[in-house]
Amino acid sequence: MSSTTETNQQTPLKFEFRGDGMEYFKIWIVNVLLTTLSLGIYSAWATVRNNKYFYSNLYLDNTNFRYLADPITILKGRLIAIAALIVYSIVARLLPMVAIGLMVLLMIAIPYFVNQSLKFNHRMSAYKNIQFRFSGSYKEAFMVIYVWPILGMLTLGILYPLSMLKMHEYQAKNSAYGTTKFDYNATFKEYGIIFLIMLGVGIMVGLPIWGLTALIPPLRFVSPFLMMFLYLALIIFFMVRINNLFFRSLSLSTHGFKSTLTMAGLTKVMMINFILTLGTFGLYLPAAKVRMAKYFADNIIMNATESLDNFSAAEQENVSAVGDELGQAFDFGL
Repeated sequence: MSSTTETNQQTPLKFEFRGDGMEYFKIWIVNVLLTTLSLGIYSAWATVRNNKYFYSNLYLDNTNFRYLADPITILKGRLIAIAALIVYSIVARLLPMVAIGLMVLLMIAIPYFVNQSLKFNHRMSAYKNIQFRFSGSYKEAFMVIYVWPILGMLTLGILYPLSMLKMHEYQAKNSAYGTTKFDYNATFKEYGIIFLIMLGVGIMVGLPIWGLTALIPPLRFVSPFLMMFLYLALIIFFMVRINNLFFRSLSLSTHGFKSTLTMAGLTKVMMINFILTLGTFGLYLPAAKVRMAKYFADNIIMNATESLDNFSAAEQENVSAVGDELGQAFDFGL
C-alpha cells in the first residue's frame, strides 16, 4: 500500500540554465571571427561549441544535458549540402526548366530531410548518459509539412489549430529518451480556444483602432503603432499559451511536465533584450539568448514519479548529419 502511494507521488524537478551572458559572449565572438576568417569552414565547430555550451548549462535535477556531435561529421554534411545548393543555383541560371524539376524533387525530399535532421539532433542529445531518439516516418513528416497546413488554408484557418496539434504530436510522440517514448495528449479544442481568443481580441481591438482612424484622420499617424503593439501582444500571448499547453500535454512514461510562462514575464525579457541589443548595435545578442534560455528553463518543471535513473539506453544506431545540414542549407525544417 505504501509503495503504491510512493510510486504515484509526483516530485517537481525544476529545469535550470546556469549560463552567463559574458561567458557566452566570448564563445560567440570567437565563433564569429573564426568563421569569417575561415570563409565559413569553422562554422561546424562554431555550431558544436554553441550547442555544447547551451546543453551543458541546462540542468534537470542538478544534472546537465550534453551535446555529442562531432564537428567533422557536421562539416562533411555541410559541405555536401553547400555543394548541392551551388549546383542548384547554377542549374537555375542556365537551365530554368531543369531547375523547376529539381525544385519539385526537393519539395518531395523535404520531409525526408526533416526526419533526418530531427533524428540527428535527438541522437546527439543526452542526459545521464542516455541519448534521445526520433522515429518519425516520411508519411508523417509529409502530412505535417504539406497536407495539414494546406487544409488549414483551404478551410480559411478553421483547421489551422489542428495543423499545429498534428505537428506537435509528430514531434513529441516520435521522440524517445533511450527506449522510453514520449506521449502527447492535447486536443483540437485546446488549440482552437487559443486561436479563437486571438481572433476575438484582434477583432475587438483592431476594428476600433481602424474605425477611429477613419473618423479622426490625424490618428492615422498613431494607428500603425497601436496595431504593431496589438500584433506583438498577440504573438506573445500565442507563445505563452502554446508553450504552456505543449508541456502540460507532454509526458514521458509516468512523468509529466508543466510550463508556467506568463505574458508579463516573457514581455519583460523580450523588451530588455530588444532595448539592450539595439543599444549595443547587436553586441548584447549573446547575452539576450542566455537571458531567454534562463527564463524558459526557470518556468519548466518535470513532475517525476520515480528516479530518472530507471531509464535504459536505446540500442546504438548511426544517424547521418547530411539531412540536418541540407535542411539548413535550403532553409527548411520545423
